[in-house]
Amino acid sequence: MNGTFCNVYEDEERARAYATLQFPGTYYLAFRDLPALIRRYSHGRRALDFGCGTGRSTRFLRDLGLQVTGVDISQAMLDQARALDPAGDYYLVRDNVGGEFAPGRFDVIFAAFTFDNIPTDQAKADALSGLRHLLAPNGALFLVVSSPAIYVNEWASFSTRDFPENRHARDGDRVHIVMLDVPDRRPVEDVLCTDAHYQRLFESARLCVLDVQSPLATGEEATHWVTETSTAPWTIYVLRRLTNR
Repeated sequence: MNGTFCNVYEDEERARAYATLQFPGTYYLAFRDLPALIRRYSHGRRALDFGCGTGRSTRFLRDLGLQVTGVDISQAMLDQARALDPAGDYYLVRDNVGGEFAPGRFDVIFAAFTFDNIPTDQAKADALSGLRHLLAPNGALFLVVSSPAIYVNEWASFSTRDFPENRHARDGDRVHIVMLDVPDRRPVEDVLCTDAHYQRLFESARLCVLDVQSPLATGEEATHWVTETSTAPWTIYVLRRLTNR
């Protein structure tokens, strides 16, 4: 990648636009299966929401009965999270998250779309290593990431028609997408990462893949789906620490 990557979520106007976003349209599929996955793979209540943004996912996890700490690099997003949820536990973390909390503190670590915005392989690897450090021995790390398909199709909640160059993107390249469920229609800039590349990053960070889900719509939902019944916009990884041999 060349040039400077700009994390669009550090923008106050965008933070305000996203503050009341819940789980409409395509987002519904990212969260629909998570309660069952968390019940299946987690063994405790202490949770970290890594890249919590305006607190949507933090509140989601708390509603599942977890004791949640939300962290983010964007002060603008955290300001909105605290305004919406004054009793919530939110922290600004700009550097290595692994050094912010005690080792093995969390039974559940959750990251929804966070890795879409981490610009380099080294930064992704550092984040995964830091999260592994914080994960309890029997804890589970849940990553929700955008599948490469999301950047080359039209969706109930997203559009990529103005970015044909996305079709030629490879791992590490910037891709663009417009969110349709918020008033701020400025394109979001993400970084493409394929499943094969994620698998290599997990192995390097000594994380074992327990489950991989690619959620599709059934067609029975009230939402007017565009591509979601045939192509998965998201990938959900469930990971656990590899123990020392």
